[in-house]
Amino acid sequence: MNFPSDLEIAENASIQHIKEIAQKINIDDDDLEYYGKHKAKIPLSYIDKEKVQQSKLILVSAVNPTPAGEGKTTVSVGLTDGLARIGKKAIAVLREPSLGPVFGMKGGAAGGGYAQVIPMTDINLHFTGDFSAVEKANNLLSALIDNNLQNKKNSLNIDPRTIVWKRVMDMNDRALRNIVIGLGGAANGVPREEGFNITPASEVMAILCMSEDFDDLKARLGNIFVGYTFDRKPVYAKDLKAEGAMAILLKDAIKPNLVQTLEGNPAILHGGPFANIAQGTNTIIATKTGMSLADYVVTEAGFGADLGAEKFLHIKCHYAGFKPAAMVLVTTVRALRYHGGAKKGEYEHPQYEAVKKGMENLRKHIENCIKFQLKPVVAINHFSTDDPQEIQYIIDECQAMGVKAVLAEEFAKGGAGMEELAAEVVNATENYGNDFQPLYHIKDTVVEKIEKIATEVYGADGVNFTPKAMADLKVIDDLGLGQLPVCMAKTQKSLSDDEKKIGRPSGFMITVREFEFAAGAGFVIPILGDMMRMPGLPNTPASEHMDIDRYGNITGLS
Repeated sequence: MNFPSDLEIAENASIQHIKEIAQKINIDDDDLEYYGKHKAKIPLSYIDKEKVQQSKLILVSAVNPTPAGEGKTTVSVGLTDGLARIGKKAIAVLREPSLGPVFGMKGGAAGGGYAQVIPMTDINLHFTGDFSAVEKANNLLSALIDNNLQNKKNSLNIDPRTIVWKRVMDMNDRALRNIVIGLGGAANGVPREEGFNITPASEVMAILCMSEDFDDLKARLGNIFVGYTFDRKPVYAKDLKAEGAMAILLKDAIKPNLVQTLEGNPAILHGGPFANIAQGTNTIIATKTGMSLADYVVTEAGFGADLGAEKFLHIKCHYAGFKPAAMVLVTTVRALRYHGGAKKGEYEHPQYEAVKKGMENLRKHIENCIKFQLKPVVAINHFSTDDPQEIQYIIDECQAMGVKAVLAEEFAKGGAGMEELAAEVVNATENYGNDFQPLYHIKDTVVEKIEKIATEVYGADGVNFTPKAMADLKVIDDLGLGQLPVCMAKTQKSLSDDEKKIGRPSGFMITVREFEFAAGAGFVIPILGDMMRMPGLPNTPASEHMDIDRYGNITGLS
């Protein structure tokens, strides 16, 4: 059977005018800011604090993924369609895709099969320009820093050797990780080491996602740490009087984007931080907007639950006051084959013994959810290569843990294949007794927070800190940032900090190599293993299989 591509499905969909989607959630046509017929921005005035408290937030996370991912976005979109089919007023609130993964390894990132958000091509490319605005705001601050180094009259006496702020670009480009700028003589600036991060790793992106409104946005932008003066005084973006101009560049980007699913249900896409090097979830503003407009809001947190969900619960919930009413944990048969030791090329074929062994990864994630006092519903994202015996084994093992596992067939059937999961999620919001509690206290030290995550979530025996990390910790404490949440930067492929340790590793220590911190966004970033904030392209980038013909028809973007 030749299944049509995601792009073919999206292009053949009966797409509605965005004002028709807005009417379903009681948004007035005149309040929309249109980006063509099928995309629009929603004003911040639609956030209603009372409705936010009444709406039910459903968090979708997953096991540690295979390189291709396990379909959290697809399940999130399908679950939204499934909820609509059983008569619930639901909205999907998701992140915007980054061009780095789109042209790198993953290809499109707007769902898949018959569970997509559309217009898929626009969403995967430049969309409404939010990423571009984040880049410009970030790089404006970079330009102001270098201009201050050059300007003898109004200099802040910044020591170029201490500058930690980097430029950003939304593309995987390893050659830009470490560069030298300011060459070519005195008129071209002060020579210094510099580098690029990918846009989803920018603190400006994190700030956009953590801000409650324009005032909060400006305050957070002003608190961005730049570096030190020669006499060791900290320098912030507000010292460069940068926050106002940066906020101007984000004046439209701060507003959530309204699109639709293939089945004509509303979806909000806004913000796009990665979960392995940032907080991995959409904006607080978008989530509150969705909760103001619907009874059920389905949102996802990137990569496995050890990354995206942990950060959602410890960072986003801390600042926004969210308490998820239900949690969905996505797994796939192929992921459990992978975690059970099946090699590349083998985990697309039945491997019952590997699934039994790989079940330990899912079991650990279930245990972790319960530690947060969130009993999950397990969604088995169905692939055509699944074996019924393997599926039944997963269902039975979950049942033995007191957890319901449901087959999710959104890819092939859309919302029709998600009605059972939707019904169980509604049951979870009403009868599971979920009462989210964080694993650490915000007043714990940074070390205590890291140790709690490492031992309780990852299953590590403890944490090693390099001399560089210990020196960074002193800087964090000296700047008064020690009581911020922590945002762990580690591989998504393993519960440990070593991507080769698949399944449920034990008897290991994690190592914090160094720290970064986002004083404006409001979290400390322990960096584990070889994590980098500017990815590289794979040997065969997804872009090699993409093309556009003379009529503007795109191929390969899926």
